[in-house]
Amino acid sequence: MSSTSSGEMVYVEHTAGVHGLPKIILREVRGCSAEVYLYGAQVTSWKNEHGEELLFLSSKAIFKPPKAIRGGIPICFPQFGIQGSLEQHGFARNRFWIVDPDPPPFPTITSNKAFVDLILQCSEEDVKIWPHRFEFRLRITLGPGGDLMLTSRIRNTSTDGKLLAFTFAYHTYFAVTDVSEVRVEGLETLDYLDNLKNRERFTEQGDAITFEAEVDKIYLSTPTKIAIIDHERKRTFVLRKDGLPDAVVWNPWDKKAKAIPDLGDADYKHMLCVEAACVEKPIVLKPGEEWKGRQELSAVPSSYCSGQLDPQKALQSE
Repeated sequence: MSSTSSGEMVYVEHTAGVHGLPKIILREVRGCSAEVYLYGAQVTSWKNEHGEELLFLSSKAIFKPPKAIRGGIPICFPQFGIQGSLEQHGFARNRFWIVDPDPPPFPTITSNKAFVDLILQCSEEDVKIWPHRFEFRLRITLGPGGDLMLTSRIRNTSTDGKLLAFTFAYHTYFAVTDVSEVRVEGLETLDYLDNLKNRERFTEQGDAITFEAEVDKIYLSTPTKIAIIDHERKRTFVLRKDGLPDAVVWNPWDKKAKAIPDLGDADYKHMLCVEAACVEKPIVLKPGEEWKGRQELSAVPSSYCSGQLDPQKALQSE
């Protein structure tokens, strides 16, 4: 637990991370923590009060710009995937953000002291490859109970009347014990686009999503809560979201994992991406308009019911 010489708790610490890249550590009294790199405004670590890592970070993650960091919570903006003119997942994840010197008032719980406000403003280089002007503000908060909250505010700052259209995702990599023993609840019976089948549209069958092969799906019109149940660790992640109607579920499995240079061959077993997103229908802002998209993550012990993990308690709890 970090503290000052007077014994006061240090909730926000600015330090250097891998290869000297600037990093911010958020801490709460109970011992939970989160680490955020200014490169990509990317959360790379989220630990509970027992020091257990809740986010997956690749064993081969490259912390060298312009390469994106593999793991944690990459920010996909202004383009998700390869559907558009930009590099895959856009450029926000491989730009250096700055600490916002004058953040707007965020509706937040006043007891939260472990938070940081970051800002990305379009550079002239960005405008050359994507001719739009914007301001992207991001608040990352670690709650007293260990919940991790990301709130994005994106404003169209155009002065020439141009609309701002973009897609977006919090590309969260959850750390799991064995992905073949994981279930996802909350996406049953929903329509999805299958990226492995040219984005063809299907309807999800069954009562839960389980994993036994590569998956890359965009679920549409999803609920505001999704549960990811790690059967072996008896842990349930609860993802709550606002302003993000879609949910992406991704795991590369063994063959594709071997083809990804910055992912260990066996890493796929210990990760699952469940991403709060807006992909199918781009967000469109008029000049001066602002969009807000929020994600809150929590990790709770799973309970048993008739020998099965019971996520309903997590899904129904507020």
